[in-house]
Amino acid sequence: MLIYKAMYKFLDEGIHAEVLDFPGTITFANNLAEARQLLGSALVDMAETNMMQGEPLPQPNPSCTDPEADLEEPIYLLLTATPRVQVVPKENIYYEAA
Repeated sequence: MLIYKAMYKFLDEGIHAEVLDFPGTITFANNLAEARQLLGSALVDMAETNMMQGEPLPQPNPSCTDPEADLEEPIYLLLTATPRVQVVPKENIYYEAA
C-alpha cells in the first residue's frame, strides 16, 4: 500500500481535489464525500495508466503540502495483481539443465 497526500479546496462552485504527490490526479465535486470518492478513482486510474505504460509510480512524499488547501489528508493506493494467464506452447519453453 502506498500513502499519498490528498488536498481539498472548498470553492463556491464545489470542491477542488488533487493528490499532491501524484501529478495529474485531480478532480472536482459538489461535496467532500463525492470529492473523496472521485479522487480515489482518479488515483487508481492514474496508477494503472502509469503501469500500463511501463512508467514508475511517483514516490509518496508525506511532507508535501499546499498552502491554499482547506483540508489535507492521506489517500491510500492499494495495488492488487490482475489475473493474466498466457498459454505458452511447450516447444517454446526453455529448460536449463541442472
